[in-house]
Amino acid sequence: MSAPVAADVTVQPAARISGRVRCPGDKSISHRYALLAALATGRTTIAHYASGADCRSTLACLRRLGVRVDVGPDLDPDGGLAVEIQGRGLGGLCAPQGPLDAGNSGTTVRLLSGILAAQPFTTTVTGDASLRRRPMRRIIDPLTAMGARVTARADHLPLTITGGALRSIEWTCPVPSAQVKSAVLLAGLHAAGRTTVHEPTATRDHTERALAAFGVDVVCDGLTVAVQGGAALRAASLSVPGDFSAAAAWAVAAAARPGSAIEIDGVGLNPTRTALLAVLRRAGAVIAADAGPLTAGEPVGCLRVAHRELRPVTITPDEVPSLIDELPMLAALGTCAGCGITVTGAAELRAKESDRITALVDGLRALGANTEERPDGFSVTGDRPLAGGTADAAGDHRLAMAFAVAALGATGPSTIIGADVVAVSYPGFFDMLTAVRSPE
Repeated sequence: MSAPVAADVTVQPAARISGRVRCPGDKSISHRYALLAALATGRTTIAHYASGADCRSTLACLRRLGVRVDVGPDLDPDGGLAVEIQGRGLGGLCAPQGPLDAGNSGTTVRLLSGILAAQPFTTTVTGDASLRRRPMRRIIDPLTAMGARVTARADHLPLTITGGALRSIEWTCPVPSAQVKSAVLLAGLHAAGRTTVHEPTATRDHTERALAAFGVDVVCDGLTVAVQGGAALRAASLSVPGDFSAAAAWAVAAAARPGSAIEIDGVGLNPTRTALLAVLRRAGAVIAADAGPLTAGEPVGCLRVAHRELRPVTITPDEVPSLIDELPMLAALGTCAGCGITVTGAAELRAKESDRITALVDGLRALGANTEERPDGFSVTGDRPLAGGTADAAGDHRLAMAFAVAALGATGPSTIIGADVVAVSYPGFFDMLTAVRSPE
């Protein structure tokens, strides 16, 4: 089990990064397996469930809805969880006593809301201060169109959802969002008829693959996905792949430092998640990704990354949806000599756990980077080494990890304020950073 992380952590420079690692269970997949298990008939077992606070929030909400959830330690060294969930079937959840607290987890709120929209009771869902600032209109509109009554405070949490019999819809997402797509599909499981979602751009397809693993017939045709209401979900025995967004930290760290090479075992290699690898190749890194047999429909395998002389990269708006979680880590890569990065079309970053554009630019600048904020993105110029300094993670787990990786290339020590926020997704991050870092 990982040691607790101090609120402030100082990262020393590294000569190189090397070793073999295994990442915690994928957050996105863990949420989906737990939620679908609650709707299934029978007992589902989930190995390597993500142990971070976000995925624990999903389990806590399910318990409040009458679902039996048993949790024990997983045998994997990264401290994952072994979870058993006794499903209650479609429409079988119980009215909770009081509000459901999703903590910092936007995935919990949005996906769970799709399920609650069909339950014959009223539920209030809330979260921490950061989550209460995130927009919810994008799920309110389709769930209302399906027949649920959803009220919010200026389109933000808390949400009060009065569910009941739903009608199927054909919904076109105005912005690419796997969470919105998933909320509509989960509501569609309970609706009369066929529910269809059209996306403007492909987003991660973990929900579609997870539904199939639970026995649901999912129809996918390009940017369109559909489910038929009333299909019974079957309990399953599942193992969560390693989180690619967590692996991104080690991939970027190895790409950034001369003489570095890293091997990441058991990581999810779903093609809707791995756009980072193409960007790292464009930047000059040496990449090898070997996928093994599918695990519940998800490709899983080994990822190897090594440093090679870097060059600048540009991220265009059409690439942003498939890189949205990895953009802060790519900004860290941009601070390296010879590199640099320009990102546009990423205004969505302002509606994450923090305003990730402003907070990212402020933090990297505090460490000595030459960086510029833009309305819909940022640029980083790798024209000088970081000096080190003090960067504020702004309550955002992805920023804390990005600043730590950037700090490895500084000439002096760097302190990250609020580093303990990594517990949201990667409780063992700083322990692993110490393990792979070579000081000379």
